[in-house]
Amino acid sequence: MIAVDTNILVRVITRDDKAQAARAVALLEEQERIFLAKTVLLEVDWVLRNTYKFTRGEVLSALRSMVSVDNVEVEDGVAVEQAMDWYEHGMDFADGLHIASAGPNPKFASFDAALQRTALRLGIAEVISP
Repeated sequence: MIAVDTNILVRVITRDDKAQAARAVALLEEQERIFLAKTVLLEVDWVLRNTYKFTRGEVLSALRSMVSVDNVEVEDGVAVEQAMDWYEHGMDFADGLHIASAGPNPKFASFDAALQRTALRLGIAEVISP
């Protein structure tokens, strides 16, 4: 199994460096299993939004395409899928991943008022302000 870094996925998604993109695609197309850490996916979201100015829909599409590759194993895939679903409905991907990783029906402490409102609207967790 090969664990990949954020930059491998970013090259595949953006094709901003043609030579590296070709090498990254070739790596992902090998028969060996590819491991995607959820922290790598978190970074991919951040890089695509902040560096490449991807929209929420573009980021979501990119993340979903990466995790659906046949030879890819995603760390905590259930939490990642849940976070992507919440992201689609307006929650920040990082916030969704943090909450989804905490297990079913968690209490989640945050000073982030927007997170509190979104979690309440989606009915996904009790977000408390300490």
